[in-house]
Amino acid sequence: MAKEELLEFEGLVTEILPDARYRVLLDNGHALVAYTAGRMKKNRIKTLAGDRVTVEVSPYDLEKGRLIFRHKDERAGTANRAPQRKQFRRR
Repeated sequence: MAKEELLEFEGLVTEILPDARYRVLLDNGHALVAYTAGRMKKNRIKTLAGDRVTVEVSPYDLEKGRLIFRHKDERAGTANRAPQRKQFRRR
């Protein structure tokens, strides 16, 4: 069980900083610096300026956060996507 609950906010990535950090403007108008969560690194999820993200913030330091989710863009439909191949099942 966690010692304290983490706060989750949604926001917009405004700037990409060195060392895999991002400047994020939250929906409530607060700006903070966030880094990519390990699960996003493991799954090679790339984040660009202008992406909508979900950020976890500790209640002790509201200036730093961790990107935990990148929201899919509604404009990018399946039009420019290659059709998915049927999976081959091995016996």
